[in-house]
Amino acid sequence: MADLALYLGHAVLGYIVGYFVRAKKDKLEWRGKVSTIAITVMVFSMGMRMGANDEVIENLGSIGLYSLLITVIIFSFCIGATSLTRRALGLDSLGYLKSQGINSHVEASHEEHFITEAETENAEDKEKKFDSMTIMVIMAVLLGGLIAYFLSQGTISDFQKFDHIMGLMITIGLCILLFFVGLDMGLEGTVIHQIKTVGFRVLVIPVAVIFGSLLGAAVCGIILPLSMKEALAIGSGLGWYSLAPGIIIDHGFVVASAISFLHNIMREVLSFVLIPIVAKKIGYIETVALPGAAAMDVCLPIVERQTRSDIAVFSFVSGLVASFLVPVLVPLVLSF
Repeated sequence: MADLALYLGHAVLGYIVGYFVRAKKDKLEWRGKVSTIAITVMVFSMGMRMGANDEVIENLGSIGLYSLLITVIIFSFCIGATSLTRRALGLDSLGYLKSQGINSHVEASHEEHFITEAETENAEDKEKKFDSMTIMVIMAVLLGGLIAYFLSQGTISDFQKFDHIMGLMITIGLCILLFFVGLDMGLEGTVIHQIKTVGFRVLVIPVAVIFGSLLGAAVCGIILPLSMKEALAIGSGLGWYSLAPGIIIDHGFVVASAISFLHNIMREVLSFVLIPIVAKKIGYIETVALPGAAAMDVCLPIVERQTRSDIAVFSFVSGLVASFLVPVLVPLVLSF
């Protein structure tokens, strides 16, 4: 619980600071670079910690297989939970209210949404940067892992001290990252207003996505050689590959952290492939369930293109809620 307070405290502090310096937003363009540095240091340290761990090295093959199975199972449960929720809300496969029929489409076209043109362009910029950011994260983890693996063959004399130093670097990276996540939200200053604008239905969808993720993770905890705590922690990552694995490894679950990292990478990458298929074969609202936290930024443009602009509202809020809850859910699960 102390870790939960630490992580959430930095995010809240960032939000407060951001809210009060909104007028100087243009002078804070450097914050993205600082976040990138924090992510790089954190995932490099994760790789170092994993590479020096014999258990991870001995189980690399099974880690990849488990990550893929967890991704497929969580996808299935998320889509199922979201689909049932959509029907319960009286929405058809295109996201319109069944009781209003075509009129709901007309109303939607005149409704004022909080996804502004600037925000859409920002999301498209993030999509363009997706490949480079993902490659950077993967390379940092691999480089850290390789360096630590070769150092562990004789150079590292005190593994406990090395592990403690890496854990400290991960914690520092997490705190910096969460502070800047909160700072970005505070600079926007419209989070609560945005959620109120679109009504209760849009808040029910992320609840369904999170429930589906946790239920799928619980099933994985039963059928895979993982403890229920590890499986639920992995599922609680909700696609945030640069944050969740760091929290998990910070609690001493090195193998689970490696699985979490690969699973969340797969969740984001496979979402690009599956969103068009899900939109066409299952339903527009269900596309929001696939990316998890990435639904608010990296995957937002493809959701909008494969559905329509008002579905992007569901995507943005779902990703926003997921991003807010990851630093709460993961340490909460690991505290039991």
